[in-house]
Amino acid sequence: MNARHILVTILLCGSVLGTAFLEPERYEDFYGHSIDELDGSLSTLLQKIHGSDLSRQASRDGIRAGIASSRLKMKAADFWMRYFDPVQYLRVNGQLPVEWETEVFEKFEKPYRRDGAGLSLAYQYLETDSPAKDSLLRLVQGGLDAVRSYRADSNLSQLSNHDHFFLGNRLFLLNLATIYTTGFECPNDAAVIPELKHMMRSMEEVYLRFTASNPSMPVLPEYMTLFGAAARFVAGKPDALSAFDHFTFIRDFVNPLFALNRRMMTMYGIRSARFVDFTLVDSTNSIFSKALYQGQHTKGIFSLVDDPATLSRIHALGRRLFYDPILSGNGKRSCASCHVQSMYFTDTTVSTARQFDSTMRLSRSAPSLLNVPFHHLIMQDGKHLTLQEQGKAVTRNPIEMNGGEGVVERVMSCPDYRSVLQDLARLTPEEDGVTLDHIASSISYYYGGFSNYASPFDDAMNRTGEVGMEVKRGFNLFMGKARCGTCHFAPQFSGVKPPYVSSEFEVLGVPADTFYKSLSPDSGRFLVHPVAEMMNAFRTPTLRNIERTPPYMHNGRFPTLGSVLAFYDAGGGVGHGLHVRNQTLEADSLHLSSGEIGDLTAFLRALTEKIPFEAPPTDLPRSRHAALNGRKVGGEY
Repeated sequence: MNARHILVTILLCGSVLGTAFLEPERYEDFYGHSIDELDGSLSTLLQKIHGSDLSRQASRDGIRAGIASSRLKMKAADFWMRYFDPVQYLRVNGQLPVEWETEVFEKFEKPYRRDGAGLSLAYQYLETDSPAKDSLLRLVQGGLDAVRSYRADSNLSQLSNHDHFFLGNRLFLLNLATIYTTGFECPNDAAVIPELKHMMRSMEEVYLRFTASNPSMPVLPEYMTLFGAAARFVAGKPDALSAFDHFTFIRDFVNPLFALNRRMMTMYGIRSARFVDFTLVDSTNSIFSKALYQGQHTKGIFSLVDDPATLSRIHALGRRLFYDPILSGNGKRSCASCHVQSMYFTDTTVSTARQFDSTMRLSRSAPSLLNVPFHHLIMQDGKHLTLQEQGKAVTRNPIEMNGGEGVVERVMSCPDYRSVLQDLARLTPEEDGVTLDHIASSISYYYGGFSNYASPFDDAMNRTGEVGMEVKRGFNLFMGKARCGTCHFAPQFSGVKPPYVSSEFEVLGVPADTFYKSLSPDSGRFLVHPVAEMMNAFRTPTLRNIERTPPYMHNGRFPTLGSVLAFYDAGGGVGHGLHVRNQTLEADSLHLSSGEIGDLTAFLRALTEKIPFEAPPTDLPRSRHAALNGRKVGGEY
């Protein structure tokens, strides 16, 4: 069956398009028209604002309608704009008045200020008590300028490269599972599902036009059939976000479509070509796979080592070092002191761990080491770029392990360690022999291996298992009414969202005490990136294994999942009466019922992974220094 027959079959049997045939047109021209329509809609909106009296309700209603119309044009152009130029896209539909996130790894590009603009901010500003016309015009004009900058660039000329189509489609599918079905970029909950319906209809034509222009590498008929079914599924749902069945949509349609797109990428020899593809793994068949993207290299300095026997030696070395207090300044504290394997690599018995002096307490809780390889920035404030940097910093930190400059010498005083490390050092590019990098890398490789396991929810999404109705309802609440999905994105349910190249930070208004007398004094991200927007901001953590890793928040303030959900339900710190100038969490109550809280909790419990933990080592290597031979496995405190 040739491409034209495929198109006719699809149009007759499966399409929800209202047309009976496709006019001959270059794909580039077809897409160019959608950009022109967005340009025209934004221009019309600007004229409407210019001629409006914002003190009159009728004028404001007319502008709302204009914003809604422009948003639909934006959704029709979203597929390419978001992939080719995410910076310009944020000016068309930015979520924050000031943007500091980067669209590439922060290790390559530091955050820089971008004033927000576009339709979401315009809608939100229009809803304030006394919007000023010039400010509203500025927000919309910023979006129009971005569209014209995008059009003036070479983006449209790249449409002839079929690689970009399938890579862009991969990003589109990832966003279907995370962004497009939540309120993340649509400030009006009532518009989320109507916009999704429009986007699905628009995308069917995108696929058909691409196949007509590229008959040698068409969108597969089975993909079109399934996408048509997905579009009909969405079209048949109510417009209310709270009524949308996210679970079925992602499990039965989006995830299988992702697998089919990957098959087409393999068939047509697609290769990643742009920075937005940097972390994604081309061979992955499922969105809910631990191989979807790579955030960290757990092997560190051993990154070139692939031999299984050698990797086994590195793992064994890392395991012993993880439990060995020889890394600390007094020989009494190990990594396992704060990251207890049986407690999912955290310490659930205390809010925050003791400092090195064994008397004072650290200001932050010990985060679980599980799934940290999927974060791009490490620590709750994003201070470190790699797991190995974090490991070295903790080892040297005078209030944590206080290992000082003698760590390597102490480790090498053990003949068993010395022999293995010298052998392994010959396989690395380090010219100075054994260094702290070798020690930190062996440890990160050890604990990183525990992040490769699935949860019951993953099994359900991959159709290798099933979950109960309360979990499905909980996930739908998570993505809808409870708005959790606007900050915690699948598959890690963390602040790393498609295309998985950066980490988001949020200001929640976490209290210093359970009575909400004051805000936590911890400046958070501001200590690393000192701008006003980052004051009290913290990296959004993964929710995987959340049931097993209390207490919660950076200061361990909440002891149970119920107390955390109550905090969010009331609107964070502001909702509890605290003054938080830059809170990013919505301050309005979610009005969750006790049954809904129960369903949400059931979903969160379904994210607990099936991990085969290992027993700690039974002994530690002896040192040439007698004073070091009284060490206890796991340390003393």
